[in-house]
Amino acid sequence: MKKVIYALISSLVVVSGLVFANRDIKNEDSKKSTPKPRSAVEMNDAMKKWEATPDGIKFKKWQASPQGQKVLAGGAKIKSQVSASANMEAVVTSLSLPPGSRLGFGVMIRINGDDYILSFGVGKPYELQSLHSLKVNDKIIVRSHGVSYAPKYSYPIVSGDYVERDGQVIYKRVPGKDGC
Repeated sequence: MKKVIYALISSLVVVSGLVFANRDIKNEDSKKSTPKPRSAVEMNDAMKKWEATPDGIKFKKWQASPQGQKVLAGGAKIKSQVSASANMEAVVTSLSLPPGSRLGFGVMIRINGDDYILSFGVGKPYELQSLHSLKVNDKIIVRSHGVSYAPKYSYPIVSGDYVERDGQVIYKRVPGKDGC
C-alpha cells in the first residue's frame, strides 16, 4: 500500500512540475513576441540594403524613367486631398483594370485630367456589389486613405474608402476589426 501511495505522489509531483515549467515557457514566448519598433537609422539601413538588390535597382530605374515620373507626379497632385481624406470629384473612364493586374476589384477614373486606378482590393462580394452598378462616364465622389504606385502599372493606385454617386453612398470601406 505504501508503494502505491508513494508512486501516486511522485507522479503527481512530476506532472505538476511539468505543468509549471510549461507555463513559464509560454510566458517567455509572449514576452519575446512583441518586437521593438525599428529606429529611423535601422529603417534607412534596411532601405539602402533593399535598394542594392535587383528589385531595388529596377525600382529606382523605373522612378527615374519618364513613365515613373508621370505616375509619381499624378500621385503627388492628389496627395494633399488624400491625406486630408477630402472629397475628390472623379469620372469613371473604364470598368476594368489594366490587363494582368492583381489589385482585386477596381475601376479606372479620371481626377482633374489625370487617370488613376481606383482599387477596392479583394473584398467580400456583398460589400462590392453596389459598385457593379457603375457605368463609364459616371461622375462620382471619392475618398481615399492612400495613393500607391508600382512599376507594373502606368497609373497611380488610389485605395477606395468611400464612393458616392448622385448624392448616394454606394461604397464605404469597413475598417478592420484589429484596428488596421
